[in-house]
Amino acid sequence: MVATNLFTWQCDLYHPSFLHGLTNRQLCIRKGEEYRRTAKMVNFTIDQIRAIMDKKKNIRNMSVIAHVDHGKSTLTDSLVSKAGIIANSKAGETRFTDTRKDEQDRCITIKSTAISLYYELREEDLSYITTGTDGNGFLINLIDSPGHVDFSSEVTAALRVTDGALVVVDCVSGVCVQTETVLRQAISERIKPVLFMNKMDRALLELQLEQEDLYLTFQRIVESVNVIVATYCPDDGPMGNIQVSLTYSEYTVFYCSQVQPTAGTVGFGSGLHGWAFTLKQFAEIYAAKFKIQPAKLMKRLFGDQFYNPKEKKWNKVGGEGYVRGFNQFILDPIFKMFDAIMNFKTEETNKLLEKLNLKDKLSSEEKAMEGKPLMKAVMRKWLPAGDALLQMITIHLPSPVTSQKYRMELLYEGPRDDPVAIGIKECNPEAPLCMYVSKMVPTSDKGRFYAFGRVFSGKVATGLKCRIMGPNYIPGKKEDLNVKQIQRTILMMGRYTESIEDVPCGNICGLVGVDQYLVKTGTITTYEQAHNLKVMKFSVSPVVRVAVEAKNPSDLPKLVEGLKRLAKSDPMVQTIIEESGEHIVAGAGELHLEICLKDLEEDHACIPLKKSDPVVSYRETVSAESNQMCLSKSPNKHNRLFLKAVNLPEGLPEDIDTGKVEPRQDLKVRARYLADNYDFDVAEARKIWAFGPETTGPNLLIDCSKGVQYLNEIKDSVVAGFMWASKEGVMCEENCRGIRFNIHDVTLHTDAIHRGGGQIIPTARRVLYACILTAEPRILEPVYLVEIQCPENAVGGIYGVLNRRRGHVVEEAQVSGTPMFVVKAYLPVNESFGFTADLRSNTGGQAFPQCVFDHWQILTGDPLDATSKPGIVVFETRKRKGLSETVPPLDKYLDKL
Repeated sequence: MVATNLFTWQCDLYHPSFLHGLTNRQLCIRKGEEYRRTAKMVNFTIDQIRAIMDKKKNIRNMSVIAHVDHGKSTLTDSLVSKAGIIANSKAGETRFTDTRKDEQDRCITIKSTAISLYYELREEDLSYITTGTDGNGFLINLIDSPGHVDFSSEVTAALRVTDGALVVVDCVSGVCVQTETVLRQAISERIKPVLFMNKMDRALLELQLEQEDLYLTFQRIVESVNVIVATYCPDDGPMGNIQVSLTYSEYTVFYCSQVQPTAGTVGFGSGLHGWAFTLKQFAEIYAAKFKIQPAKLMKRLFGDQFYNPKEKKWNKVGGEGYVRGFNQFILDPIFKMFDAIMNFKTEETNKLLEKLNLKDKLSSEEKAMEGKPLMKAVMRKWLPAGDALLQMITIHLPSPVTSQKYRMELLYEGPRDDPVAIGIKECNPEAPLCMYVSKMVPTSDKGRFYAFGRVFSGKVATGLKCRIMGPNYIPGKKEDLNVKQIQRTILMMGRYTESIEDVPCGNICGLVGVDQYLVKTGTITTYEQAHNLKVMKFSVSPVVRVAVEAKNPSDLPKLVEGLKRLAKSDPMVQTIIEESGEHIVAGAGELHLEICLKDLEEDHACIPLKKSDPVVSYRETVSAESNQMCLSKSPNKHNRLFLKAVNLPEGLPEDIDTGKVEPRQDLKVRARYLADNYDFDVAEARKIWAFGPETTGPNLLIDCSKGVQYLNEIKDSVVAGFMWASKEGVMCEENCRGIRFNIHDVTLHTDAIHRGGGQIIPTARRVLYACILTAEPRILEPVYLVEIQCPENAVGGIYGVLNRRRGHVVEEAQVSGTPMFVVKAYLPVNESFGFTADLRSNTGGQAFPQCVFDHWQILTGDPLDATSKPGIVVFETRKRKGLSETVPPLDKYLDKL
């Protein structure tokens, strides 16, 4: 199998692993020697890459996703080394896709990084691909994503532009909370998963598991992953209520397919040591011995399949003389190899190496090794990770041709029969251009960004005149729309870029010159009636905020410019200028904020900053129906609005957040869903005027009035007042959540000039504030779900720390086959600052927490009572925002009849 480098090797001269005190000449010599040693590697030019881009069936766009520290970047090295971009011996240590210095220092991925690899599949393996191929050369566009929950917006951005996901699970820790989060995101974007069980070396060397225990560990992880896939896959027909052109069976195969070792969609191995296998490799080794097809034999090598070597028979129940197929044919040789090498049994090791024909493959240096270094070298030669993984990816992950058939309905907001929708569905390079920009990547040129995204239809080219549509663009209107030429089209290659003339659909690329017209994401098209591609839904929300100011007041313009650049550079971060003049940076958690502020100070604003302590954003809600009909009169006293507020049923705000109920849904479908699940009156459910704030938020404005004249003429003004009031609540100007406002009656002046926006908008806002104040207002605080891994003796310390911080444990379980416990608890975000350090000091550094934003919960107490906990929150928030220190009285908003 030939793996070839993608771009000329000079690019790689500046890679940190080669830069230890060598002159440029020495570097060239070193690199030249390496290329002579690996003579079968060829330089692959950009023209050759461009040729493969047209072979849409041979493209694989995939992301590597997992929980933090499960070994994604380390594993990606094996794939990158297989393509000749880094030396094989450096794979696992280089972490090539961690391109930032702080990523290398902290040993944690912060930004997702894209890299393109070329791989040639053996002719005999092509038959495993059921969707058709065009030759045996494959272009694999790989994105290595972060695992830390604070950066899961980067995962969402990566998933949007890919079709398949390599889910990495540490076989010692098992499926963790963030594994579930990223897998859920992948399935909601209709991305097909394959599984890799990493850190097998730890299970063998540290835990020293028996064969059967290791098998049971693997089986448990496969089951856990499949439960998640089954839970989040829509079960009512192929795609819920969306019509799909694929048959149900095709659909299930490509998208909702669960991972199965016997199908070859599960890999096992060690990313750090650079070895891996799927059942396919072992089935091919044993196929000749059993005189049976590898595909048939694979079904015997996992699950309840037992073999008796004396009788040469298989059965499904075991018994005397019968050994599980997986243990006997796969684990046994690996265990023997580990035992012989790690226990320095030289004769046995030599016998095994001769049996496996590995003697000639080892260099003289490697033969002289012993213990762990020898074991790494032998396993790499015997079961190279690059081969196993790239084979699994090319055979089992879908090409753009396949995936866009079932992803179009989910992605495109316009009609299903317009040229763009058809172009996306057919992955047609001749159709009008449609490209989604999922994130902005900073360039070496200060303040400029590459727009990174995926071409779904048509062809993007240098100099092409396009419509650049931001997320707020509405077809037919001019807002958030720019018509401009694309300056340059580039290939993203990890830490480098390469210019390319044009890129056809099904591929990932970067654009130069678009960053001035988009903030974070957008759609680029050449079709005038095109609609946007759907905005990405993030699994976290920016709930932790910090106020920043320049140490030197004259640097304020630089700070403002830096904040704009920061907002571009991260899919999740929000930069807000409060009315009080404060500059706020909002992020998903402590670490996310720390990284954003470091980038702001060092890269974007380049000035010294003063930062406040982090604070948490709250939400305002109500807990009952308004105790009276609320009336507000317009300033000219000619118009009256009568409204009441009531809390939304439990679960509905979450349904609005996740998009099960949304403004653009078909009215009948939405009304039926609300009536069936939340006891809404169907007539009222059809008269929802707006969702707010920002037109998609979890508050509703509903028209419950009967026979009011001129009502539709003031609808836009009332909705504008509702957006204003739901964005800045009455108690402390935080967003509202979970409130339903009912319009019961309206009295309007007969003359249109007396009921304009200037009269209605402030009146609507006042009456909505009165509704909130009369409906038992409450404050909602964000709550993390914390998953803590620790040994049994550290569990007591965890309870102590959680109790001090208003947290409570919801689940505690031992990870079977290991001495580790997993404790799950709820912890208010406000109490999470310094939680990690506190936990480590109380458990002797043995506990590892991971916090994921989970839900909003009511902070018990009356926020209008200044002595209660929520009252103090309201007081402090108002003070911070420069508002009057007490909530305004009801009669400021409520008028008398």
